[in-house]
Amino acid sequence: MNVRSALFVLLVAAAWLASGWVSVPNPPAEAPLPQRPNILWLSCEDMSPRLSCYGDSTVLTPNIDRLAREGVRYTNVFCTAGVCAPSRNAIITGMYQTSTGGHNMRTLYDTYPQQTGLPKTYSVVMPPAVKAFPEYLRAADYYTTNNAKTDYQFEEPPTVWDEVGNKAHWRNRTGEAAKRPFFAIFNNVVTHESQVWVRKDKPLRADPANIKVPPYYPDTKTVRQDMARFYSNIREMDDWVGDLLKQLDDDGLLDNTIIFFWSDHGDGLPFVKREIYDRGLRVPLIVRFPNRQFAGTTRNELISMIDLAPTVLTLAGVKPPAYMQGQAFLDPQTGNRPQRIQPRRYIFAARDRLDSEYDRVRTVHDGRYQYIRNFYPERPLYMDIAYRRQQPMMAEMLQLRDAGQLNAVQMNWFRKTKPAEELYDLQSDPYQLTNLTNQPAQAGHLKRLRSTMDNWLTDTRDLGGVPEKELVRRMWNGQDTPPLTETPRISRSGERVTISCPTEGASIGYKVSGEDTHWRVYQKPVAVATGKTVTAIAMRIGYSPSPEITSTGLQQAEKK
Repeated sequence: MNVRSALFVLLVAAAWLASGWVSVPNPPAEAPLPQRPNILWLSCEDMSPRLSCYGDSTVLTPNIDRLAREGVRYTNVFCTAGVCAPSRNAIITGMYQTSTGGHNMRTLYDTYPQQTGLPKTYSVVMPPAVKAFPEYLRAADYYTTNNAKTDYQFEEPPTVWDEVGNKAHWRNRTGEAAKRPFFAIFNNVVTHESQVWVRKDKPLRADPANIKVPPYYPDTKTVRQDMARFYSNIREMDDWVGDLLKQLDDDGLLDNTIIFFWSDHGDGLPFVKREIYDRGLRVPLIVRFPNRQFAGTTRNELISMIDLAPTVLTLAGVKPPAYMQGQAFLDPQTGNRPQRIQPRRYIFAARDRLDSEYDRVRTVHDGRYQYIRNFYPERPLYMDIAYRRQQPMMAEMLQLRDAGQLNAVQMNWFRKTKPAEELYDLQSDPYQLTNLTNQPAQAGHLKRLRSTMDNWLTDTRDLGGVPEKELVRRMWNGQDTPPLTETPRISRSGERVTISCPTEGASIGYKVSGEDTHWRVYQKPVAVATGKTVTAIAMRIGYSPSPEITSTGLQQAEKK
């Protein structure tokens, strides 16, 4: 071993020790998984697999590497959009955002109404059966928390979370709730695109001289500085992972908790985020099981992020609903894909409105070949997103473009039009610089993927062809405001309480006086002691919530 290699090993070892992790002997192979495991999601933002365990050693990521070493590392995982809100809509529903109506970025908070003519904000009205999947976990008596980002393109009903906010934590379970298993999400924002410029004056933990600059960027000081800042933020995020894992270990929960680590889409860097090329869609995914079952496993099968929802439900012993387009990829007993589920042959993704700018692009990927369909080839590939221009390297690239100082590869992003179809071989062309659609040798792959795309658009009832204003009009039943969920109805016979809501697809929550601080998920008639008061609320996703209704005995009165 040479001096440089020895030093690298010492640095890695020191980082592991500093992270708070303590190595323990491997448990017996036959150690059973918990019947109802806790499930922890550690999610980060805007990050491709730029991690040591994925072969990128630009910065050390010892805590995430430890997860990979003690868990299952997936190498072919793709989100369904290269930007957060549409991607998160798909993750939380187990469905393509193009099927739910959540495909435009974004619908809540600011739709840029002056440019789009839309309401300033709207919550997507999805098909009646579709729920945010943590509601199914709550119905199965899981304690669900989200700290703290949602951004699902809709306001969630009160039945989805026990807690959501900056203080949400599995540690907040008290009393009877402490006996319930938990599903907890922690989301880290330090790798978000915005943190490249927000944190630009903080000390770097990556050397700009060691950055590998891809050919679609000019190799300048600004580009290297921004990329080094991005890598430094990844290192900060890894510290955060180590802290949460230490909390889990300190609480004695590490060996009955399944841990997922993932990112919502590719890097928060120009010509990556918001794009649906491989680099904008490919994300890391690591799953660590209790007692380190299946430790050190690498899986190469295709996985879409819509598969997370049915997988978590399956691990929790809850049957995924039939409407979900995702499929479970983990059998809790074997660590493999469940035998009844066929491996994916393809993954799909979409790009639609981004802030004030409109486009419609669809892609299908088989793990090697990627086919892209541009529905508006007459429009530029580059979308002039004001938010992105705050990044120093983006501003510099635009200056160099206008000065004629970008080479042909770097100017490809700024071409005035784009081809109707694109085809790339990722094996020979990882940066996707050569479109193969006109090469006779690739005609077979082009035909196959084109047909696959046609079928997917039809089978999933892609809503991208519906003008967004028309889509909102349909969601709101032709009115100027969202529909109101109808008031639930409470009936009582002795200690048996039944609650219903006339609004199709509404989730119903209820509380029993003196017992509940959070809404319970109503599923079937419940036993409530005589003299106890029952309060109910209902909400269909995309609708305004109903008024609360309170019932004492056989009396019903709308809550004032």
